[in-house]
Amino acid sequence: MRALYTAGTACILAFLGTIAWQSMVTTAPTVVSIQTHATPVSPQPATSGASWFQANKPYCNSLEIETRLKSAPPPAVAEGGWVAACYALAGKIDAARDLISELPASDQGRAAGIVFQVGHPVADAGDDESAGPIMELVLEFWPQNYMARYHAGMSAYILGQHTRAAEHLARFLEDYHQNDGWTRNAKTVLSRLEQS
Repeated sequence: MRALYTAGTACILAFLGTIAWQSMVTTAPTVVSIQTHATPVSPQPATSGASWFQANKPYCNSLEIETRLKSAPPPAVAEGGWVAACYALAGKIDAARDLISELPASDQGRAAGIVFQVGHPVADAGDDESAGPIMELVLEFWPQNYMARYHAGMSAYILGQHTRAAEHLARFLEDYHQNDGWTRNAKTVLSRLEQS
């Protein structure tokens, strides 16, 4: 019985060996291409202010913005609002204001709109310390922006600037006429300010 078991095992191993050998002979070898020298890819220059901003947004902070503007300057066709928005995110409100002020008067509102577009998520996230100055900047050049007015008022309230908060929120309620959460919040805060 033992001899029969040994012979069966030998036959199975021989059969498997034959299959393995045939697959090695009939299968074409896989060619592996190895690249030994990577060709560096030059970044494409930004062709608009928006594309420049998207590429450089991570550097729009107080530590890196100045060196980034030197190493990756915005394209000549860039709208001043995108660079101003980068400065505003970095907390450099005076620099952002200067850039917008240098634009023709007809372009200043548009630049403020870009700053608002970039700063609005900061306000929605509840960073009142950062959002307040950004929204105040927007209002300097676009005073009709009721949403910037709302965020400036709420930020001022949270930061204890109650007179400024009351001014902004009262003006917001004059300009905005929807019966929604923003209106209710503004009325609630104004009521609290009047009682204090």
